[in-house]
Amino acid sequence: MSTTYIKYIDDSSMESLCKELEKNNRIDTGDFSKYGVKKGLRNSDGTGVMAGLTQICSVEGYYIIDGERIPKEGRLTYRGYDMVDLVRNCQKENRFGFEEIAWLLIFGSLPTKEQLEMFRATLAMCRELPDDFIEDMIMKAPSPDIMNKMARSVLALYSYDSNPDDTSVTNMLRQCIHLVAQLPAIMTYAYQVKRRTYYKKSMYIHQPKPEHSTAETILRFTRADRTFTDEEAKLLDLCLCIHAEHGGGNNSTFTTRVLSSSGTDTYSAIGAAIGSLKGPRHGGANIKAHQMIGEIYENVKNHSSDGEIADYLKKIINKEAGDGSGLIYGMGHAIYTLSDPRAVLLKEKAGEFAKGTEYEERFNMITRIEELSPQVFASVKGVKKPLCANVDMYSGLIYEMLKIPVDLFTPMFAVARVAGWSAHRIEEMTTANRIIRPAYKSVAHSREYVSLDERKESEGVSGIYIPREQR
Repeated sequence: MSTTYIKYIDDSSMESLCKELEKNNRIDTGDFSKYGVKKGLRNSDGTGVMAGLTQICSVEGYYIIDGERIPKEGRLTYRGYDMVDLVRNCQKENRFGFEEIAWLLIFGSLPTKEQLEMFRATLAMCRELPDDFIEDMIMKAPSPDIMNKMARSVLALYSYDSNPDDTSVTNMLRQCIHLVAQLPAIMTYAYQVKRRTYYKKSMYIHQPKPEHSTAETILRFTRADRTFTDEEAKLLDLCLCIHAEHGGGNNSTFTTRVLSSSGTDTYSAIGAAIGSLKGPRHGGANIKAHQMIGEIYENVKNHSSDGEIADYLKKIINKEAGDGSGLIYGMGHAIYTLSDPRAVLLKEKAGEFAKGTEYEERFNMITRIEELSPQVFASVKGVKKPLCANVDMYSGLIYEMLKIPVDLFTPMFAVARVAGWSAHRIEEMTTANRIIRPAYKSVAHSREYVSLDERKESEGVSGIYIPREQR
């Protein structure tokens, strides 16, 4: 008899089972207020519950004065340095910045010229994956989603590590540097396997060049002809810089810290963070934003018409268009109110790149979406509040202009963010020294045990039926 999976349960049985499950998994929403439970670890004003301390990053978007949130321009700092200043200075000196930012996040200080050259050389040496890893761990089990393949591959690296469970700073640092170096290769190789398996297209795997930066390596890996311009590589480098870190409270970084607090290995912690980032409420939102913008572009006849765009945004908010969530992806943020500094930088560069190209019309439409969304939201919901573009509004357009496939939009996020995850893992392991263990209040009622023979079947539930031909 062949192995039977849950997908073979017939529809009627599955429907009755789901009704039984839903009946026993309901919690009165009023209970959250009754017991003072803060859903999503959020306070009533939307701010996050204070769960820890960090020296790595600060995300600022408002003041608190007399208990009231006062909006302000967004500010993002890496180890005390303004992220925008770090990026601007790299642009001024016409050099790549991601490696410098990765060093800053992990080690806590800006590298000297010699340290930066050494670090870049170290990453170049560490990019190569273990022998047979590509064939055994990536090619033999293609995945329809690259994020899942990346998480699986990171977990698989545990088996190739001669000392995987050692949580000394020296060993964690070694592991983290390897992950920062190797994740771009894992991402692009996983995509090539997907191309062959799911799209029936040719697969190409290129070897890295030791002199290339992380951004250059990614473009070399993702393009069949391995060619790109310096301007393109610097634009991708900007994306890596702004995605590298975003505080300890975002879902994937908090996931890293939760797992690290248990004392588990580096691969388990980073693999879990990738799984978190995949979610559409987190890193996966960049694909949602790209899809929404594409839908608006296809359905609005005049891309210069504020009226037509506003009408379509109303449909999205009213769940008559879009993905039915009522969300305008790329707008709004848990912390930023007046501006997201990451979106500001991306918008600036996207505009420069799009000017005079086939993408200029789309860029102009996106700027209109950004400008119109706050007033449309206010008119539909009757609530006036600051609503700024977030990092996802322009990142998709930039990736599109760089000919990076949509399959890699969220994985690109992970390739950059592994630097921040690494920093938070080491900080959690060396400073907190206590497992993260919040409380959950049980609201279940006490029940007496009923013997098997005396139990009555719930209405409409007749167990699991598997058709004979599928057993």
